[in-house]
Amino acid sequence: MPDVKRVIVGVSESPAGLAALRHAVAEARRADCVLIPVLAWTTPGGETAYYQYPVPSALREWQMLARKRLDTAFEEAFGGFPTDLVIRPIVPRAPAGTALVEIAGAPGDLLVVGAGRRHWARRLVRSSVTRYSLAHAKCPVVAVPPPELLGEVSFKARTLRRFRGRVTSDWTAAMPDPHS
Repeated sequence: MPDVKRVIVGVSESPAGLAALRHAVAEARRADCVLIPVLAWTTPGGETAYYQYPVPSALREWQMLARKRLDTAFEEAFGGFPTDLVIRPIVPRAPAGTALVEIAGAPGDLLVVGAGRRHWARRLVRSSVTRYSLAHAKCPVVAVPPPELLGEVSFKARTLRRFRGRVTSDWTAAMPDPHS
């Protein structure tokens, strides 16, 4: 990447989000630049609902919870904030894609986002931060795929759910006794 001055990363606690965070930290170390982790949040029920029934104390609580989620992501990915980087976290109240694209608009910025799993039904329900970032960012964007293990674990979980109803409660009775 040519002359990266800031690495902006969309933070979430999902496997793809943690992979993106790890990649962003590696990029910031390689470029010896500032890391800006961004965990965007919106009010439960949406902004329209909040404007109809504003509760400032709840707003402060939601912002504090978003900051805790950002701290938790670093805790899960690294055991805490890396001490060898300059880190300037941002927790904006905005849709994630919009916030990331606005923050990552300067020359020398690199935006890192988690690609998530591709599932057609999920795309119908909500838009993708990754697609939004790729379409609207004015800087290079790195879309980090989820770990390969995620697909394997997901397959095993689906298989277990499928067979769960077929196993009877006395299945251990059919097993041979290991002590005999």
